[in-house]
Amino acid sequence: MSSFSLRRFGGSRISRFLCVALLVSLAVLCVGAASVTETDAATFTLVAPLPWQVVQRSEAAAADGRGAFERGSATVRVVLSGAMLADVGGAADIRVLRSSVSGTTGAAFAGVDSTSTAWQPLSWVRPAVATSAAAQVTAEVMIAAGGWYRVEVRWRGREGSTHLAAVEPIGVGEVFLVAGQSYATNTNDERLQVTDPGRRVSAFNVETGTWRIADDPQPAPDRSLDGSIWPPVGDQLARELGVPIGFVNVAVGGTSTLQWMPAEQLSLRLHDAGRTLGRFRAVLWQQGESDVLADTSLDDYVDRLREIRAAAVADWGFAPPWICALSTHHPTVYRKPEAEARIREAIMRVSRLPGFVLGPDTDQLQGPHRGGPQSRRHFSGLGQRRAADLWVDVLLRQLRPGR
Repeated sequence: MSSFSLRRFGGSRISRFLCVALLVSLAVLCVGAASVTETDAATFTLVAPLPWQVVQRSEAAAADGRGAFERGSATVRVVLSGAMLADVGGAADIRVLRSSVSGTTGAAFAGVDSTSTAWQPLSWVRPAVATSAAAQVTAEVMIAAGGWYRVEVRWRGREGSTHLAAVEPIGVGEVFLVAGQSYATNTNDERLQVTDPGRRVSAFNVETGTWRIADDPQPAPDRSLDGSIWPPVGDQLARELGVPIGFVNVAVGGTSTLQWMPAEQLSLRLHDAGRTLGRFRAVLWQQGESDVLADTSLDDYVDRLREIRAAAVADWGFAPPWICALSTHHPTVYRKPEAEARIREAIMRVSRLPGFVLGPDTDQLQGPHRGGPQSRRHFSGLGQRRAADLWVDVLLRQLRPGR
């Protein structure tokens, strides 16, 4: 039987490491916590993954081209905590269950799949020096793209006790890091809700370190409280791709590229968010209006965005694409057609550089797609949904080359 190997932590220092991934097939994912004889969350807990977390999948192709991994997979980090882990005579097992969420406005769990499969054993290398302190161990688990899932870990003590640690729901799908200014946050007319029947669209709060359903307002650091464009983006992607979608929003209204330069607070938060995720599909950049107001030159905009991305890539250690919307128009704040045209050209020019991709042209959304002359909420409800359509078209072309 396949097994996991875990790393034992003493405080924050890793004493030893060995990891062998267990391939968890969707075709045999399984059933209920009813078989667990005892639950003791106070002494045995699952620290990671987190409820509602979406983990970035690999490319949507299986190693064998068929079966459970045809939509890709991810190596999911599982972290356990509990004093009982120091018991040299105990043993642990893991299983991954299909879980579902009911309703379009609530988050009640509808249960787990009823097809049973065996628990898979966990094993780890113990530290050279024994300790009675509460231990923390970690494993890497390969899970097929999809979800929602429930992850359960069972501890079997020498004296016959059984303890369960569990987390749900988690998903393996597509994760996007959103950056820019107000059109990317909650400054639009309608608060939108996730309408996907499985509620497979989630959002990460960079301040609290928690995930939740991505209903508006999004957990953006500018704490804006109106509507966004992201719930309908997630709904459509979840439907088209058949996997959960995650958004991590670090956009802040009214910010220019100068405020996003390396070493500035906004870039540092962007870097932190990317490191926390580990991997994600792309940066979605919806920004430009403040540079119109500032009369930023074409060359300065291009140079700044190159520096912003280069610093982030160096910090993350990998190079996700930076998808830049044509976002320069604001109907009630200014009338500067020449400056708008200059920043549009800058965005198109930077999008031809390696590592950048031209995103949707949301400037085309005018008239009824915008709030009234007294509104500072940017898009109307109609505009929010149309902007979402434009983003989905771009993202699906990236995820499905040749589409």
